[in-house]
Amino acid sequence: MQSLKVIKIGGNIIDNSDKLQSFLNDFAAIDGLKILVHGGGKIASEFGKRLGIEPKMHNGRRITDAETIELVTMVYVGLVNKGIVSKLQSLNCNALGLTGADANSITAHKRPVSDVDFGLVGDVAIEGVNAKAISNFLEQNYTLILSPITHDGKGQIFNTNADTIASIVAIAMSKMYNVELMYCFEKKGVLADINDENSLIPLIDSTNYNHLKETGIIADGMIPKLENAFEAIQLGVSSVRILQAEDMLQSDAGTLIQK
Repeated sequence: MQSLKVIKIGGNIIDNSDKLQSFLNDFAAIDGLKILVHGGGKIASEFGKRLGIEPKMHNGRRITDAETIELVTMVYVGLVNKGIVSKLQSLNCNALGLTGADANSITAHKRPVSDVDFGLVGDVAIEGVNAKAISNFLEQNYTLILSPITHDGKGQIFNTNADTIASIVAIAMSKMYNVELMYCFEKKGVLADINDENSLIPLIDSTNYNHLKETGIIADGMIPKLENAFEAIQLGVSSVRILQAEDMLQSDAGTLIQK
């Protein structure tokens, strides 16, 4: 089985031009098949404010009304995605930028309304990933750059969580490849103390994960990231790691997730 790396880049790296360029230099140097998944929420919020569109959030997640879906599509698919693609081309990495709508790569359904209506936010499932189409691009030696925009197959596009896209795509592709999933962000990995870079937790499994949650060591935005990581490792992805973007080329860096 061929190897495939699925790498999610954090927003704080995208927001910093120097860190982004350094990350892309390393990413371009990775041999073999690879997919990069990105977001860009902070940039979208900043552009929105310039256009008079104030971000609406609930528990750290963006509420996406009709005006906001236009904004995030322009920023994620245009400014961020094509900026990354053009930088990778300058590094002799033949990148191809995609949304979920392109080649019907990822379909989604509108998130059901519970305590809050998130609007045009799409939830994705493994069966919504068109693994054959994605594989066809990879086999033509394209490096895929996925923006967090999906569609329902009926003409409606959705804003979708990029961490979840990375996990679901990794799971779907694991039927065809030996997949390694990496979440690259600004911290060394999962930290016991968010303010202490030396407090790295090198390994998290289902047992100590529950303890870490109960004691409040893991909280807030790290919980959904780890939920995605555990789902991936349980459903066929060979390796999941959460690490600092600068350490991406180091095989033993960050926090390793195990069953």
